[in-house]
Amino acid sequence: MPDLSSAELDRSFLFGQRAMELMKAYRSPATPRSYAVWYTYVAGLNPPLNEAVKRITAEHGALGDGTIDQLFETYLDGRRLSSETERASAGVLTEIEQIMEMLDAALGSTARYGASLQAFSQDLAAPAVNRARVREIISSLVVTTRDVAANNRTLEARMRESRNEIETLRETLEAVRVESLTDPLTGIGNRKHFEEMLRMAVDQAAVQGQPLCLVVLDIDHFKRFNDLYGHLTGDQVLRLVAMTMRENVESRTTLARFGGEEFGIILPDCERLAARELAEKVRTSVMGRELVKRSTGESLGRITVSVGLAAYRRGDTAVSLLERADHCMFTAKRSGRNRVVDDSVPVDSMNDVA
Repeated sequence: MPDLSSAELDRSFLFGQRAMELMKAYRSPATPRSYAVWYTYVAGLNPPLNEAVKRITAEHGALGDGTIDQLFETYLDGRRLSSETERASAGVLTEIEQIMEMLDAALGSTARYGASLQAFSQDLAAPAVNRARVREIISSLVVTTRDVAANNRTLEARMRESRNEIETLRETLEAVRVESLTDPLTGIGNRKHFEEMLRMAVDQAAVQGQPLCLVVLDIDHFKRFNDLYGHLTGDQVLRLVAMTMRENVESRTTLARFGGEEFGIILPDCERLAARELAEKVRTSVMGRELVKRSTGESLGRITVSVGLAAYRRGDTAVSLLERADHCMFTAKRSGRNRVVDDSVPVDSMNDVA
C-alpha cells in the first residue's frame, strides 16, 4: 500500500476524530462496522449512506447496533452488487447450457435425417425397385423432411429467445459494472473508477510517450456551507460542480468525485497549457453560477473551487502524480483559494507559499 502524503494523513485523522465524536453522540457501538459507517459518513464517500444516516438520526436521534449492521450491509460491504453479478452470470451460464442442449438435439436430428437419406438412396438404387416402392420412398422422405423442418423452426425460435435473454443479462451485468464505478450523487465516476483510469492513463503515457495532465478540484469552504445551509443544499453544490465539469470537457476525459468535495479530471494526450486553460475555464464557470435554494428560491450566492494541476513526468506513478496535483490544490487554498496552481513551479517553492 502506498504511503499517504502528510496532507492526506492529517485529513484522515480529522475524519477519524470526527467519526468517533459522532459514534459517541449518537450512541453507536464502538465496533469496526460502526467506525466504518461513521468514517464514510464524515468523509462523504457514499452519498446514499449519508442520506440514510441523516434520515435515521433525524427520526430516532440515535444509531444503534442493529441499524449500524443494516447500514453497513446495505451500503458498504458490496454484497448487493456482488449478488446481482452472480445472478446475472448464473443466468448466462444457464442459457448457454440450454443452447448446447438445443445444438445437440439439432445435430442428432441432422444425423438421423442423413441416415434416412442414405437408406432411401440405397433403396432407390436397388435393382428390384418398382414404381410403388418409389412412391413409398418419396412419401417417407416427405414426412422425414417435414419433421426436420418443424424441428428447425422450433430450434430457431428457442435460439431467438435465448439470444434475447442473454442480451438482457449482458445489459444487467453492464449496468452493475457502471453502477459500481459511478458516484450516485453526481453521476460521474467514483474513487474506484478514478484510480483505475488514472493508473491506465499513467501506464499509457509511460509506454507511448504521450502527455498527460491531472486536475484536482476542491470546493472552497464547503464544510461551512454545509453547516450553514444543510446537507441537501451541500449535495446540490456537489452536483453543480460535477455538471459544470461535464459541460467543459471532451468525451475522452475522465471525470470523478473521489472525495467528499474533491473532484478529479484526467486529461490524456493533453499538454500543460491546454490543461491549464481547461482548469481555468472550469474554475470561472463554477464561480459564475449563482446557487439558488430549491425549496425557497433563496439566492445562496456563488461558490468557488481551488484547483491543482500536475503534468506527467517520466517515472511518475498514479500515486505520485495525484500527490503532486493534490499538493498544488492545497497550495491554491493557502494562497487565497479560487485559483489554479500547477506543478511547473518547483515543489520547494510551493512549500514556501503562505
